[in-house]
Amino acid sequence: MKPVLSSTLPTLDSLGITKAVVETASPVEEANKWFSAFVDAIRTSDITSIVDLFHETGSWKDVVALTWSLRTLGGKNNIKRLLDARLEATGLTILQLSEEALKVPIHVAPLPDLAFIRFFFTFETLHGKGSGVCHLIPSGPSPKVTWKAHALLTQLDTLKVYPVQVGIFRNRTIINETWEEKRRCDPEVLVIGAGQCGLQVAAHLKYMGVSTLVIERNARVGDNWRTRYKSLFLHSSIHFNQTSYLRQYSKSSPSLILAHFTHRFPSTWPFFSPAPKLGDWFEGYAHFLDLNVWTSSSVVETIWDGTTKYWNVVIDRGGITHRSKAKHIVFAPGHGGSIPQFPDLDGKNCYSGRVLHSSEYKASSGYVGSKVVVVGACNSAHDIALDLCNHDVDVTIIQRSSTFVVSHQALAVEHAVTYNDEFPTELADLLGSALPWSTQKLIIQHTTLRVARTTDRALLEGLEHVGFQTNLGPEGAGLSALVYERGGGFYINTGASDRIIDGSIKLKSACSVRHFTTHGLALNDGTELQADVVIFATGFGNLHDSVRSVCGDEAAQKVSPLIGLDDEGEQRGVWKDSGHEGLWVATGNLSRTRIRSMHLALQIKARLRGLFRREELTF
Repeated sequence: MKPVLSSTLPTLDSLGITKAVVETASPVEEANKWFSAFVDAIRTSDITSIVDLFHETGSWKDVVALTWSLRTLGGKNNIKRLLDARLEATGLTILQLSEEALKVPIHVAPLPDLAFIRFFFTFETLHGKGSGVCHLIPSGPSPKVTWKAHALLTQLDTLKVYPVQVGIFRNRTIINETWEEKRRCDPEVLVIGAGQCGLQVAAHLKYMGVSTLVIERNARVGDNWRTRYKSLFLHSSIHFNQTSYLRQYSKSSPSLILAHFTHRFPSTWPFFSPAPKLGDWFEGYAHFLDLNVWTSSSVVETIWDGTTKYWNVVIDRGGITHRSKAKHIVFAPGHGGSIPQFPDLDGKNCYSGRVLHSSEYKASSGYVGSKVVVVGACNSAHDIALDLCNHDVDVTIIQRSSTFVVSHQALAVEHAVTYNDEFPTELADLLGSALPWSTQKLIIQHTTLRVARTTDRALLEGLEHVGFQTNLGPEGAGLSALVYERGGGFYINTGASDRIIDGSIKLKSACSVRHFTTHGLALNDGTELQADVVIFATGFGNLHDSVRSVCGDEAAQKVSPLIGLDDEGEQRGVWKDSGHEGLWVATGNLSRTRIRSMHLALQIKARLRGLFRREELTF
């Protein structure tokens, strides 16, 4: 059965409800009334009554708790299908309404005509403990209004028998062998890539008691940030880009279940983190969390043994060949693939200048006095063009299609609502996952348009005036839609847009490159653009190509699509079963990695200890 995802928001107007009715409702009373009925129905396994507590637009979003995967079941029929398949097997029990200050039931209104009562709760299953969030909406004719669930989230936070080894659960074993000897056995999990994805997955696995080896091709952990262009820095705030572990417990979030998973950078850390500094952070991260990382290493060969359910792996470590076995491989290339993507253009052999990919660009110093053309109009293209412009290099951007542009100021304001010095990051992450993508997307459409018409109006009008083409993202849903659905296609303005507007960075838009000429590029509008250097900021290849390069054609063919969203509004193939047994893919920016790395580790740990079978993933 195909999932049913709501295509309209449950606005008060569409529900036939007045604001007065909403405002007179007590969040505490309505939350307790709904939750008591929910608990009673769960206790008696009364699936019909559970389903009746949901609105027609309702959905149940599950993160590993019931489904051992990342699923969103929309519509009453699909919620019933979830419960028929998984309620008894999960053993959902000990449900308690949260009463902490930041989690008490409250009215929330993401939009003027959209009203929820939101509350938090905790629960247990046969194998773990978790957290939940519910958003209720008013239903029925006034004044006899009942509150029903528009969105319910259940998220597994820890396993009962295998608690995360922090705080009171830290490892107390006396080790009589040397630390290095302890690491020499074959790992249960091999992680390929020591970037933000690989390191945080490895950290969660290690402190769940899973022996893990991380393979990194660079000479030092963090070189994937240090070796990029020197002007690179994160375009979103440091609060949005926290990492896992290394923190003290938060007084505002004393719950053991969540409090140990997120670390705040030092209070002195810059708001926008420079790439080299971030590289140093991850090197320290690997050291202080005692992660087993082999640098200057690469995986030469992987062969899956379908009988023993092991990967046979050949590793080149600094020229020395090692053979190992692992039950699981986590492929962690970072945000996107690792293979630079070039357009296939004729005439390259005749071109007299220099051609490189944006991943090869380091600094402007080698380009002074040259004419540089940057092909592409997203983050890397703008960053490189701005760096060149700031050092008086003649630089032109070729924009082949429209770009979503948002100012870093507008993005910072949006993130600062929950990602700041005071609000617990783990709670912000939970809230960010609480609504299904179908609802989030519709809300974001409104906020994206509002920002474009207010905060960023002058910026976007200035770009339009000089011919730079902008858009509002897929279906007008801005940055989030591009990140989740395409993995790119945007620029967070940190100065390059202003230089395009004032002409310091030259622009050729609404055109594509036909072929190289002796002295530059021929464009499809019939013009030729002369260039001493052409930099292709054209992204990286499909993640499948990266998987294929390490695991081979046979394995790659079994892996599901690794970009975009499925029919349930969840990312396809990543952070969950990839389609190939024992092979997982972890990819995303720092915030996505912080959130999902724990969920992936929980799935692997549960699979290793036989808490569920792959067959249970399908229903």
